[in-house]
Amino acid sequence: MPKKYLNKDVLTAARERIAFTFDWFEKVSFSFSGGKDSTVGLHLVMEEAIKRGRKVNLLFIDMEAQYKATIDHLEQMYDEYWEYIVPYWVALPLSLRNAVSVYEPKWTCWDKDKKEKWIRKPPEYAITDYDYFDFFEYGMEFEEFVPKFNQWISQEGFNGDGVGYLSASIVSIRSDESLNRYRTIANKSKNTFSGKQWTTWEDKSCYSVYPIYDWRTEDIWRYIGKYGKPYNTIYDLMHQAGLSIHQARLCQPYGDDQRKGLYLYQVLEPDTWGKVVARVNGANSGALYSKESGNINGTIKVKKPEGHTWETFSEMLLNSMPKETAEHYRNKIAVFLNWWYQRGYQNGIPDEADPKKENSKGVPSWRRIAKTLLRNDYWCKGLSFSQHKSGAYEAYKERMKKNRAEWDHLNEIVQ
Repeated sequence: MPKKYLNKDVLTAARERIAFTFDWFEKVSFSFSGGKDSTVGLHLVMEEAIKRGRKVNLLFIDMEAQYKATIDHLEQMYDEYWEYIVPYWVALPLSLRNAVSVYEPKWTCWDKDKKEKWIRKPPEYAITDYDYFDFFEYGMEFEEFVPKFNQWISQEGFNGDGVGYLSASIVSIRSDESLNRYRTIANKSKNTFSGKQWTTWEDKSCYSVYPIYDWRTEDIWRYIGKYGKPYNTIYDLMHQAGLSIHQARLCQPYGDDQRKGLYLYQVLEPDTWGKVVARVNGANSGALYSKESGNINGTIKVKKPEGHTWETFSEMLLNSMPKETAEHYRNKIAVFLNWWYQRGYQNGIPDEADPKKENSKGVPSWRRIAKTLLRNDYWCKGLSFSQHKSGAYEAYKERMKKNRAEWDHLNEIVQ
């Protein structure tokens, strides 16, 4: 879907979208991360809320291992808009991806059994009661919590007539940040509210709203500078560390995509870094190798050890992993091999193929499998998989035990 330009600036368009949201939605929530995009979105939303004398549900998922500057900024924003928000600062044990360790492929923020190692304490007004939300399950995935929260908000104070409040969750994603974010906006097959392409129906009476989807990075900083708005000062430190405005991003640092910036913790906030090393398995080695070009994460050029094929190298990598982690990967590899078996590879996949076709995921090979293992690509996105929801994953593991026993054509590595 091609871009169509409007005869107005992005600030005017964003304000109009936010005003439209307040016109039509009974409940308005804002998902706040403390990043530059999120901060600008919050200022714009609160500008409209204050004008109308309405309150906004302000959601922040506190993942514990975050920059102190980010937490300071968040507290500043909560204080500044306190009169016009319903605060939801969530500090509950959620399962987060840890891409820098095969021994702890996931870690749980605010883990009750590791309280003595917590990087910091949550603020007094944070939600720490496990029973506060009726949908909360200890260790549930971050990706599961947010949509369930939105459903909960739409039903809060519900009179029981079978219809929830029309609820909007405003999110400050920008389409030029990634192809997936562009698709979120441009997808013509999705359900929208009143035909507005910058909205997405999520569930029941809940919609996601993206009012600044067409902003560029320069627009973000232009708004902050022109109107003198408070922002997260961690970006000043990132600039001093040599990052451009396009490189400076705020993410959960241990994910598959975000780990490349993990070393910045050492540079920007040494005190926080010392606590992170003690808290999250693999953080120190992950930071060391993520800033180097080499084979540690399989991101540049990978060479197999002398005397090995890519297949035997993959087997060696699997055998070096903890049993549970190795079993997780064997399940994924089994599905990968079976899928290609049904598409003409009855004699097995090749050890390696055309690198361009491998990179585009157009052909299978054991080199693709080896690189996935080297990258510690836990959800095997390099093999065209997506992440499971935590509730479904346990059922998936049981189903895979049966499937692997029945697929007698599989390589012995995954039998």
